[in-house]
Amino acid sequence: MKVVHVTQPVEAGVAAVVLDLATEQKRRGWDVSIACPPTGWLPRQAGKAGIPLHPWQATRVPGPGTARELLALREILRGQDVVHLHSSKAGLARLVLRGRTPTIFQPHLWSFRVATGLLSRASRFWEARASRWTTMLLCVSDDELEAGRAARVTAPAEVICNGVDTQRLRPQPKPHDTPTAVCVGRLAHQKGQDLLLEAWPRVLAEVPDAELVIVGDGPMAARLKAAKPRHTHWHGHSSDVARHYANADVVVLPSRAEGMALVPLEAMACGRSVVAFDVEGVRQSLGDAGEVVPQLDTAALAQAIAHRLKDPELAATEGKRGRVRAETLFDKDHMTSRIVTLTEKLVAERGPR
Repeated sequence: MKVVHVTQPVEAGVAAVVLDLATEQKRRGWDVSIACPPTGWLPRQAGKAGIPLHPWQATRVPGPGTARELLALREILRGQDVVHLHSSKAGLARLVLRGRTPTIFQPHLWSFRVATGLLSRASRFWEARASRWTTMLLCVSDDELEAGRAARVTAPAEVICNGVDTQRLRPQPKPHDTPTAVCVGRLAHQKGQDLLLEAWPRVLAEVPDAELVIVGDGPMAARLKAAKPRHTHWHGHSSDVARHYANADVVVLPSRAEGMALVPLEAMACGRSVVAFDVEGVRQSLGDAGEVVPQLDTAALAQAIAHRLKDPELAATEGKRGRVRAETLFDKDHMTSRIVTLTEKLVAERGPR
């Protein structure tokens, strides 16, 4: 089985999923490789795992260089049994593949959910048209598939939820008594840390000794830090998120949009309660392991955070429920096994080249 994974994001959630899939497929003896930009977390980790890398110089958003990027991909994708495209930029490769090779497209969050105006409408139109070149649409949540269908994406589809390493991410005792909320994620508009900081003074009004830990880096870092919010501590990108989750009473996901975020799954694996805005995949993730509040309602977000900081027993109970959910529903081995089976089926249905 010769398969290539294509991704522009080389950090955070998408990159983690790509590495998990490629590592498992390599373990099974497949000829697996990754096409992505040559610098960042993913290419470093792929090198350590012995997974071949095709350097693909691609920017995050479409622009004047997109045609050149796609021409470079054409050579990389030649001769593959399966091409697995991750996120919207890689999804443009369907223009050069045009269904000639079995093609899995995994949005990891539809681009039209974060774009605005004309760009959002153009993205919807493209995704609907690209359905004819998509052998299988792979969604990470029921909400993500529903959003695609509403945008007239008609390709055959499967929902396989994201997974995390529940052996590496395990509950640890909280090493201090300070009421603490933790937010992990790229510091960007989509991830909503600005909304969390808007809510934070309300939390402090209820829990004056509370501390907020923000883990991550990104384009909004300077602006967010410039506000100098009280009782807030900043950590850059971290490869040891378990240490930060261990310090939390509650983990907060203030995102404006997601497909199915990894942070709640990681937090649950670590036995921590989660509070999140009602975005795609969150209700399916959390169940009774935290609280989902109306999207963009910062007052409700603050109330839910403060409630758990004032009642650590509630947070601990939710954390225990979350650990069970992570083990039974969101373990990465379950995810990778299902995608391996799906990929094998696509190749078998196509028959010999």
